[in-house]
Amino acid sequence: MNDDRTPSTRADGAPEPEAIRWFGTSWVERGSGYRLRRVLVPLGALLAAAAGALLLRFGVQGVQQSDAGGFVYGLLVAAVAVCSCLAALRNWKLLTEGRDALTGWMAEDKSLGAVWIIGGVGGLLAYFARSLVEAPGESVLRARYEQAADRYQRRQAGRTGRPDGRAPGRGRRKR
Repeated sequence: MNDDRTPSTRADGAPEPEAIRWFGTSWVERGSGYRLRRVLVPLGALLAAAAGALLLRFGVQGVQQSDAGGFVYGLLVAAVAVCSCLAALRNWKLLTEGRDALTGWMAEDKSLGAVWIIGGVGGLLAYFARSLVEAPGESVLRARYEQAADRYQRRQAGRTGRPDGRAPGRGRRKR
């Protein structure tokens, strides 16, 4: 992926679509197993979220059994809930609008890494919900790819001065 978030180009200058995790470039034409992946990806995200929730439950249950007190237990449950909500909001925005749209606290990867890890279940649930609508991130990449393809087509048409790509006067004899 380029730094300016434009699709890479082939040798002839035509844009190439970016690959989406689990889908590759099958999202462009929606071929080669796209529909099967559209079923399996949400199921995988849901199973991963269930496994993450189970791990969080064990952790919270361990704190509850340690007799640390009701206040500590309540703080831990609230922290997990807040982190899950923040991670879900960030992941949803990332999948619907792209990384460029992340601003402020949502754009922080390193300093809020612990929040994103603790809230991973919320992020996975957002991924699950988004994958029910489309391949996660497809709308952002499709818009970017279509813009690049349109620019390429305009450049190609502009070189000859004609939209059909033929050079002016071709096919006619000069006398």
